[in-house]
Amino acid sequence: MALALVAAACSTERDEVVGSADQVTDPGDLVDVEQVPASPPRDVPSALGAIVGPDLPEPLVDPAEVVSGGPPPDGIPSIDRPRFLRPEDVGFLADQEPVLALEVDGDARAYPVQIMIWHEIVNDTVGGVPLAVTYCPLCNSAVAVDRRLGDEVLEFGTSGRLYRSSLVMYDRQTASLWSHFTGQAVAGVLTGEQLDRRSVNLVSWGEWRRANPDGLVLSRDTGEDRPYGRNPYPGYDDVGQPPFLFEGEVDGRLAAKERVVGLGQGSDPVAVLRSAVLEQGAIELEVDGRPVVVVGVAGTASALDAGDVAGGRDVGAVGAYVPEVAGRPVRLVRDGGGVADEATGSPMDVLGTFTAGPLAGRSLEPVPHVDTFWFAWGAFSPDTRLVP
Repeated sequence: MALALVAAACSTERDEVVGSADQVTDPGDLVDVEQVPASPPRDVPSALGAIVGPDLPEPLVDPAEVVSGGPPPDGIPSIDRPRFLRPEDVGFLADQEPVLALEVDGDARAYPVQIMIWHEIVNDTVGGVPLAVTYCPLCNSAVAVDRRLGDEVLEFGTSGRLYRSSLVMYDRQTASLWSHFTGQAVAGVLTGEQLDRRSVNLVSWGEWRRANPDGLVLSRDTGEDRPYGRNPYPGYDDVGQPPFLFEGEVDGRLAAKERVVGLGQGSDPVAVLRSAVLEQGAIELEVDGRPVVVVGVAGTASALDAGDVAGGRDVGAVGAYVPEVAGRPVRLVRDGGGVADEATGSPMDVLGTFTAGPLAGRSLEPVPHVDTFWFAWGAFSPDTRLVP
């Protein structure tokens, strides 16, 4: 299993099923977005080789737990000059395929998992904000962080290492190591620095397209040759399969690869059982003393199940929000296959926007969350509550 994962992540073979005529991009359809330039590299000791040294601060993690995942640094190449398509020009996604959904100041982007699974990091600028949009297939988590640190703008690459079976990034300004899961530098000269996180949802392409007809979609024009559409980790999300290169203890309350929605990293970590959200439609709770509602709808394929990303079983999509509109609390309840405000009957999509009724066009404030496997959430938040 381990060797297969490494080979798949580094593969540059082009699978013949990917190049059908309806998937060819017309260069004239590509949209280039103005990017905030990254800061120049600093002449400082690197943590890419040894993370412990006389010129480096003490790392925040046990060095023995930072292990090689197989590929060398940048062996899984980040996307540093992303190019985009308008939704109407996308011909390579099926309605049920998962995409990372991100919005900053009205600038809505979709990053298809069929691309992210081969690159893991996109250095992008969204709504004028330089962000690193990241996806770790081994812990099935999507996280976006603000790349600004003081006066610097960082650019991130894959380090080739894993910490607790999670992506470890490095910044190209100081070669410090960062946990993708927490957005914190864990080794190198920037040890202890924390980047601000932005809310990311994993939703179906069809759902995102309906909600964002004027948004932008990451294109396959990445500068790399990868078999986009194929899943290099088939069967990886099987609940009975152990995580890759994970040596820690799994909290026995759930199976290692049970899917959860992680909230409140820090003083009040909470894991909401994803299957319960999908069954009930909405679950209300408090996190750090603040009301939160987690909603779920069916219709999104697992990227880590079948040989094709589009062919995975339906695992649904979730979102987390502050249940309040214009100062008025709302209570969301199951409404057919979706959710709606109980008082007005206004239906809401999984991205937090009411689509009809008296609340049409209103949106709930998103709450940062991690849609991930139980073993990963428990490893980074061992004192977590489990709901329900």
